[in-house]
Amino acid sequence: MTTFVDRVELHVAAGNGGHGCASVHREKFKPLGGPDGGNGGRGGDVILTVDQSITTLLEYHHSPHRKATNGKPGEGGNRSGKDGQDLVLPVPDGTVVLDKAGNVLADLVGHGTSYVAAQGGRGGLGNAALASARRKAPGFALLGEPGDLQDIVLELKTVADVALVGYPSAGKSSLISVLSAAKPKIADYPFTTLVPNLGVVTAGSTVYTIADVPGLIPGASQGKGLGLEFLRHVERCSVLVHVLDTATLESDRDPVSDLDIIEAELREYGGLDNRPRIVVMNKIDVPDGKDLAEMVRPDLEARGYRVFEVSAVAHMGLKELSFALAELVAGARAAKPKEEATRIVIRPKAVDDAGFTVTPEESGGEPLFRVRGEKPERWVRQTDFNNDEAVGYLADRLNRLGVEEELMKAGARAGDGVAIGPEDNAVVFDWEPTMMSGAEMLGRRGEDHRFEAPRPAAQRRRDKDAERDEASREYDDFEPF
Repeated sequence: MTTFVDRVELHVAAGNGGHGCASVHREKFKPLGGPDGGNGGRGGDVILTVDQSITTLLEYHHSPHRKATNGKPGEGGNRSGKDGQDLVLPVPDGTVVLDKAGNVLADLVGHGTSYVAAQGGRGGLGNAALASARRKAPGFALLGEPGDLQDIVLELKTVADVALVGYPSAGKSSLISVLSAAKPKIADYPFTTLVPNLGVVTAGSTVYTIADVPGLIPGASQGKGLGLEFLRHVERCSVLVHVLDTATLESDRDPVSDLDIIEAELREYGGLDNRPRIVVMNKIDVPDGKDLAEMVRPDLEARGYRVFEVSAVAHMGLKELSFALAELVAGARAAKPKEEATRIVIRPKAVDDAGFTVTPEESGGEPLFRVRGEKPERWVRQTDFNNDEAVGYLADRLNRLGVEEELMKAGARAGDGVAIGPEDNAVVFDWEPTMMSGAEMLGRRGEDHRFEAPRPAAQRRRDKDAERDEASREYDDFEPF
């Protein structure tokens, strides 16, 4: 059974905001109690948080669909709805969050680091919050916004100071087991290590972590063996250790050619050229292995490598290797730039930034003007289009924002189509400038007299559609001689 997963696709859904409430206070001897509808609660967020006790993404492999709770709707008596509960998903240290296209959204390193993967929808305002001097008793409330829906990919990159790389059965697992308290699986056959192993080493006053990744073979950077699947786990390491087998039984292999092949795969993978290297020739407890190590050591040192001859089984040369690694790790930590406190950057909105855009388009040969912007699109999502007064309130808000003025500048005329939102999810309506004229024309709650006004452009369009339908029926009824 799979016990280690380092890449999953996660489908997260934030909670929807609760609807606002349209209510009028009713109490004996208080005939004009006024609106008392409460606001809806906010939907819960989906938050990814680093937890040091988590080492794998296995839980999300089995349950990839996660959803936060919705906000509760408001109630009469000025009672606001309860906010939805945030869904906190613990992830291992070193988790990278990507979108479906492979773009990095967040790199979660360090205990407690968090990222909001899906934002909960805000709750709708109740009619008590919508009351004003001109609209004393609104007969409508705003709807809650839907929460975000996101498909994200989680990739785990092991956070370690030192990475052991080399051929299968070169002795990497044996080496990490004697340098640290890690207990990886050790056997005398290739690809014994199927998942990265992590150990903690203490050398003097320096404490560092060491990772053992599955063995690499020629073509690992293209996906052969297990290399491509786990090469990402060496990306964060400060030091690379080449573990070379000096007692291999394969006649076509030797330590120098093994080193050249692994280096070629690391170059092909990319991003690891600046890491310091150390060469460890393992299994010198075997007589032939000791002789081979002494034979190839001058060649490796001539290339600029620091070479250590060790035996993980006989515990030979381990102390020198451990302190050499500690020295390199300490140097890498000292060279790393100090983390500065996050600076708060305030970017005020430009004076001429209206917060929306109007773009002329065409739809079926007819002019169409598309309005895009955070505020107009949010207001549309929160509008109950079954309530005329709510639609009139939306028209007033768009007018105050300057949408009508921009439509006129763009060349829109009465009866032209206006779409608010993206192409796949837009609200389309016929633009009538007279619709946006102020709240003083409101009638009874839930009604708006502006919708009863004659609309000649819309009537002409309906007459043209009726003529086209009539002509189509006459053609269908026509019988040739």
